[in-house]
Amino acid sequence: MSTPREQPWRDPTGTETQGRLVVLTRNPIAEAIGVIASTAGRDVVVVDEDEEGRGLAAVQSVGLREGDAVVLCDHDAPDAPAVLRHALASPASYVAMMASRRRSEGLLAELAEEGASGLDKLRVPAGLDTGGKTAGEIALSVVAEVVATAYGRSGRPMREL
Repeated sequence: MSTPREQPWRDPTGTETQGRLVVLTRNPIAEAIGVIASTAGRDVVVVDEDEEGRGLAAVQSVGLREGDAVVLCDHDAPDAPAVLRHALASPASYVAMMASRRRSEGLLAELAEEGASGLDKLRVPAGLDTGGKTAGEIALSVVAEVVATAYGRSGRPMREL
């Protein structure tokens, strides 16, 4: 009788768990992140922000923990700055925001000036440099960065390793 071969995509001990991917606000990129991350085996929580800016309360109710990734897909959401500060101060392992490089520089300067904690885990703009333009392509670059970060990898092409 032969022993079953270990599959490279399985954790033979059954102890490996992946953090959740928490996404604020529902939009085409957030929806695509949800599909791609779910396919990759991640639990996804998409937080809708209402007109009264209750995104922070919704994210707080999730109870962010180590290994979780938080992605703000709408930097114009009323609660976005508060959600970002909360996520950075939480045990979440990855925090990112979709933003232009120009907006990113201003945001980083503002957060540093405020003495925000956890800036070392902030990725802004979110995602790897794939050149993607569509919601799905952008989402793919974000999920790829989440996975690479979770495993302590660079996200560089395999042929360069």
